[in-house]
Amino acid sequence: MPTPEERAQRMTDQLTKKLSLTDDQKTKVLAIYNDQAAQMEKSRGENKGDRDAMKAAREKMMADTDAKLNAIFTADQKKAYVALQEERKANMGRMGERRGPGRPGDGTPPPPPTN
Repeated sequence: MPTPEERAQRMTDQLTKKLSLTDDQKTKVLAIYNDQAAQMEKSRGENKGDRDAMKAAREKMMADTDAKLNAIFTADQKKAYVALQEERKANMGRMGERRGPGRPGDGTPPPPPTN
């Protein structure tokens, strides 16, 4: 499993490739993602075992991160970032479909055992 710093670097590299970030933007994006990783670690410690609190904290952090990123993007980069987010959301939906009924994450109970 990658470290938070490795994930921040990977996400920065992905945005650099997809959005053609400048060197200055890369530095800022990496700092934003590293800050998000630190906040997530802190939140995990504070909300240990409280899934609803973790989810709320994660959603707030993601919204804050998006706002910070959009502040440094050009108009064209913002459009490309929105398209990238929509693509990721669609991919996440397809991942849930592959799980099938009774698998974690799809909200349905497992089928009864057959004897």
